[in-house]
This record gives sequence, C-alpha cells and structure tokens, in this order.
Amino acid sequence: MAKGLTADDLRTEPQDVLVTKLKEAKEELFNLRFQAATGQLESHGRLREVKREIARIYTVMQERELGIVRVEDAAEESE
Repeated sequence: MAKGLTADDLRTEPQDVLVTKLKEAKEELFNLRFQAATGQLESHGRLREVKREIARIYTVMQERELGIVRVEDAAEESE
C-alpha cells in the first residue's frame, strides 16, 4: 500500500468527505471496468486498488456506525 488511502487517514475525515470519496471511487471503478471490457485498460492493478479503497471506506463507515471508532478518537491517535 505505497500510495492511496489508508484507514488511519480515512478515520480522521468527516462523514460527508467519506461519502464523497466513496462516490468518486465507485465512479472510477465503473470506468475501469468499462475500459477492461472494451480492452482499453492499461493497468489492471488499479482495479484491485480501487476495490480496496472502497472496502476501506465502507469499513471506516461501519466502525463509526457501530461505535467502534469515533472521529474524535481517531483524530487524537493520529496526533
């Protein structure tokens, strides 16, 4: 995971930013799948990376919903 989103970075983001990043990642995944289907995809590794970013965002959102990690706790840990 050399670049991209990490769970620690996502935990410090507000909920509305997470929703925006999730929407952008889903759009990118759609475009990458479309490119793969038409034979225009150059980097198949990016498909895997985007899927994992989506999973990380969902994980952080679920942690917040269940009360496992709060936004304040994550901000204190990252400092």
